[in-house]
This record gives sequence, structure tokens and C-alpha cells, in this order.
Amino acid sequence: MLLGDFMSNKYLTIYNELAEKITNGYYKTNDLLPSESELMKIYGVSRDTIRKSLNILTQEGYIQKSQGKGSFVLDINRFTFPVSGVVSFKELGKRLGKSFDTEVKVLECIQPKEDIYKGLNINKNEKVWRIFRTRKIGQENIILDKDYILQKFVNNLTYDICKNSLYEYIEGELSLKIAYAKKQITVEKCTQQDKKYLDLNEYDTVAVVKSYTYLEDNNIFQYTESRHRPDKFVFVDFARRNKI
Repeated sequence: MLLGDFMSNKYLTIYNELAEKITNGYYKTNDLLPSESELMKIYGVSRDTIRKSLNILTQEGYIQKSQGKGSFVLDINRFTFPVSGVVSFKELGKRLGKSFDTEVKVLECIQPKEDIYKGLNINKNEKVWRIFRTRKIGQENIILDKDYILQKFVNNLTYDICKNSLYEYIEGELSLKIAYAKKQITVEKCTQQDKKYLDLNEYDTVAVVKSYTYLEDNNIFQYTESRHRPDKFVFVDFARRNKI
């Protein structure tokens, strides 16, 4: 997303112009941007101003800086997923302005396996909803979401609810307040489930985000394993250094 055109901050103006050129294809994936010295001449500004602009482009996923080589344009057709936020897929689609299609593959209430009930901190006799959903962009299934939700918090689920938005139902209809999630990101070899549900093309690995999500009262209510085809996604976060 482009920043506003704040003419009083020249580095933001330069950032906007370079980001627009990347978005419009003037600079294409893997192209090398003009050097810092060249950009200084083009825009008539200091090196510090150019570096501020390039730093924002880096943070926003437009470029990758390589020491001694310059700034390479990244594939902006990937879809950026916030690591630190707790966002439903429906909300994310609206934010990105993309059209996604969800298909519910599995919906059942089960007694979970050991790794699931231990992770959710419940006894083995408690039941959970097991939900598998694929996410399609265009004609390709590129995400498999595997959700496990405690039945004691969500007593009833339907295919329509799962296809539309679980969080919309949980917060809107059940009036539960979702507070935060603990996440882990890994890259793993494709499983038979991945091959069954996803259009993997030539890829033999998937990016996996495992999340434990908590309600406002600190009760864990959901475990999610979101499995992504690696060519379409960039996971981003904003981190500020706090010296310890």
C-alpha cells in the first residue's frame, strides 16, 4: 500500500514514486534499481534521503538490498500476510483487495489425537471441531487451513459458517472476544494431504504457520495449521528493537 503524498517529507515522495513504478511494471521483478548515487542526481537530494526511501521499499516488500550490488525488485504479485496480527482470511482478502474462494473439505466434531489435545491444553475426552479449508486464488488452490476449535466454546458449526468466516461467527454471533495468538513459522516437505488439496505445481515444500489463538480471558480455543504454496506469499512483521 502506498503512503500518502506528504510533500513536506521528500523521502516519502520518492518512496511513492518508486513504489508506483514497481507496481506499474516500469521496474520489473529482478530489475536493479538505479544506484543511490544515480537516485541522488535524479531527485536532487542527499544520500540519507534516498536511503530512507529505499528502507521503506525494503520494509514494504518491494525490493531486496544486496551489499555491493544494489537494490533488486521483488515479486510484488505475492500476497503479504501479517505475522503478528490475528486476522481472518475474509478480512485479509478485503484488506488486500483480492478475490479469494474458500472450499470446506472437512468439518467434523472429533476427539483429537494426542498432539492436538496436549497443544490445546485439554483432556483427551474433550471434543474439538476439525475443519479443513482450501483457499483458491484464480484457478489454483494455494492454501490449506487446518483448524481445531474447542467445542466447549463453539458448540455448533456449519459448512456455510466455515466457508464465510469463522471469526465473524465467533465474534458476531457468539460474542466471544478473540485476543491474541502465538505463532510459529516453518518450511516443511509436502505431505500427502498437501498434494491432495493443493495445486503445488513443481513445489515439494510448503510454508507452514502454526497458531494457538486465545480468547480475552486467556483461554486457548483454537489451533490452526496454515499450509501455503511458497511462491505466492511473503510473511511480514514490524519489529522495533528494545535493548535489554
